[in-house]
Amino acid sequence: MTTTTTTTEAAAEVAHETAKAGMPQLDFSTFPNQIFWLVVTLLVIYFVLSRIALPRIGGVLAQRAGAITSDLSAAEELKQKAIAAEKAYNDALVKARAEAAKIVAEAKTGIQQDLAVATAKADAEIAAKSAESEKAISEIRAGAVEAVKEVAQNTAKELVAALGGSDDAKAVAAAVSARLKG
Repeated sequence: MTTTTTTTEAAAEVAHETAKAGMPQLDFSTFPNQIFWLVVTLLVIYFVLSRIALPRIGGVLAQRAGAITSDLSAAEELKQKAIAAEKAYNDALVKARAEAAKIVAEAKTGIQQDLAVATAKADAEIAAKSAESEKAISEIRAGAVEAVKEVAQNTAKELVAALGGSDDAKAVAAAVSARLKG
């Protein structure tokens, strides 16, 4: 039982000392030791950051800045090429439209010339056929006038004979001619 008592007494003594001492960080007797280790820790962190971490971070940032700069310059170059390509396309389009207009104008001129030649040829053919038709009509008209004259003379002779008159051919022809003239 002595060991149990000793252990209990030792535990009570440690608890009493702990309660008496309070928090070790606020114990003024350990301040120089804490300040020393704080400075050592800060120096180690400073050297680790300044010698290892920050150069790596700076290198990555520089690499990213270089990549961004090169990407921006490449984008600007591509933009300039796109603008030049668009200008070349528009120029080619204008030239193509002008060439198409020229071809259309030439085609219209050629068609107008062909049309003029065909019209002149058709007009000449129509004039020739019209002259032939006029000639044929005048022949028919002359033949018809002669036929009407002959029929009228024959009819007049028959009527004069039927009515009991003398059939003087010259008198009948003169009367029919006078009547046909108007």
